[in-house]
Amino acid sequence: METNKYLNDISEIKNMMNRSSRFISLSGLSGVLAGVYSLIGAWLAYETIYSDAAPLGTYENLMVRESSMMRLFAIAIIVIVLSIITGITLSIKKAKKVNEKVWDASSKRLLINFAIPLVTGGFFVLFLIEKEIYGFVAPVTLIFYGLACVNASKYTLGDIRYLGITLIILGLVSSYFIGYGLLFWALGFGVCHIFYGFKLYFKHEKN
Repeated sequence: METNKYLNDISEIKNMMNRSSRFISLSGLSGVLAGVYSLIGAWLAYETIYSDAAPLGTYENLMVRESSMMRLFAIAIIVIVLSIITGITLSIKKAKKVNEKVWDASSKRLLINFAIPLVTGGFFVLFLIEKEIYGFVAPVTLIFYGLACVNASKYTLGDIRYLGITLIILGLVSSYFIGYGLLFWALGFGVCHIFYGFKLYFKHEKN
């Protein structure tokens, strides 16, 4: 009996230390909705980029007008803003439910470690666009976003690490199949977010 009591005490201490060092209020449903937004955005981008005369996957013959490029930027910004707002809103709701703070030392560490690879990748993508190297935009965004997830996973739920690794692999594969970036975008930012979002929800939130 004494041994069991000590083991329970140790387990409780470990849980308290884990909760103090990790941001555990990340909502799985926000990942699901971010994936849905991404799939809608990918479809809108497809409608913007490709015409009936431009078959899927032919960057060589792809001509994007300036007006279309502006629309693509607008779609990307809307998807990002909706995903951020949804993530913050649902995380606040989850934090209140479990009596946790949303903005504390762990969430600050999470944000910083997530932002460093993401901002670096963002500048890299801008350089690629400026040089009109559009074929590598999708692989680079997937790889750097995956690196951001892996880097931030030390300060949040461990499943985020596996999401990041999956996205890195998709990005590397996408860099080989140049011309199918939009499909890999939809698979990575859409399907993978939905899958891992549901996994987080059923693992950490449903009960």
